[in-house]
Amino acid sequence: MKLENWHLAKEAPAFAPLFNDILVTHRSLALKWTFPAPAQTAVRDLLAGFDLAVVDLPAGLGFVLPQSAWPTFAKRVGERFASDAPLQADLAALQAEQAVWWQAGAFRYDLTTTPLVYGILNVTPDSFYDGGRYAQTDAMIAQIEKMVAAGADIIEPGGQTTKPGGFVEVEPDEEWRRIEPAIKLIKARYPQVAVAVDTYKLPVMERALAAGVDIINDVNGFETAAKRHLLGQYHHVGLVTMHSSRGHEYHNLTAGMVDFFRANLQALQAAGIAAERICLDQGIGYAKVADGYQDFAMMNNVAALNQFQRPIMVAISRKGFGQRLFNLPKDERLGVTLIAEAAMYLAGGRVLRVHDVEATRQLVKLLDTIKQSYWTLPGHGEQQ
Repeated sequence: MKLENWHLAKEAPAFAPLFNDILVTHRSLALKWTFPAPAQTAVRDLLAGFDLAVVDLPAGLGFVLPQSAWPTFAKRVGERFASDAPLQADLAALQAEQAVWWQAGAFRYDLTTTPLVYGILNVTPDSFYDGGRYAQTDAMIAQIEKMVAAGADIIEPGGQTTKPGGFVEVEPDEEWRRIEPAIKLIKARYPQVAVAVDTYKLPVMERALAAGVDIINDVNGFETAAKRHLLGQYHHVGLVTMHSSRGHEYHNLTAGMVDFFRANLQALQAAGIAAERICLDQGIGYAKVADGYQDFAMMNNVAALNQFQRPIMVAISRKGFGQRLFNLPKDERLGVTLIAEAAMYLAGGRVLRVHDVEATRQLVKLLDTIKQSYWTLPGHGEQQ
């Protein structure tokens, strides 16, 4: 047997851009499965369990599989045809081809199989949601312990707010004074957790990198040559590069964001930063009009960034859209946050940057369970 990409564009070249856009945007795989005639019943029976439309091809079948179904599909095919070595090799090759890796310091994540919950730890007096809550050492330690226990993959101390509506900039020394204890504590007690730092200041980046952090998150998208040169010297550190439109509006938002990230990725890679190190953040909450309807358009167009085959961050936790639509105070926005995160997660946002780790971990587990569940009777390859 052989399982391979089904190149739809070769059969209808005039529609190649449309086919490719549909597959990439909607995170689907077009596959062609060729097999000897005696295996046809077994193959059709297996595919029927995935509710797929199937097209007859010479010596085989063509079908489009949602990427979310891949783990279950690969498991069932691998078990049902365990003795077919070429088919097993094809499964491995297809898995490798679709994988989106993020190199983040001491960690290397496969985002196709492992969504990440990225915990926010603001040690500032004035952050928009939890400013002042964790500025004291005891409160900071308790919050780190809580996030680790809840299953945070990454924890990000932040010592400088960039909230909409204006903020007071602090000196790099003060920002570092705020975040250094948290960095040291996480690295010493929780080596299984990656450490990120949220900063746009070069001196703070320098100190954080020297301290061994795994990720630098810059709301300004590493806009200077000096920042890019610095990160180019640390060959394994991850980057979160953010798009911001606080200084302008777009005629076509999606096209403008795609153009930004295309140029941004090129600039980062030209500085010696491998694409595998880079995660993309749309910058929701950083529009020219704070908490305006551009934010909803960004929540809706996240799938347009799948074309870059990079991790996409969902960074909407407790933000002002909950106030705009429902007049909710900050402490009552968890429900709407989870709803919006779910929509963006299903569209391709695989790194969820959140204040509420436990609830987000539940969201991810439930959605993955639903999207990977396909019914078969006991004895047909899946235990009920």
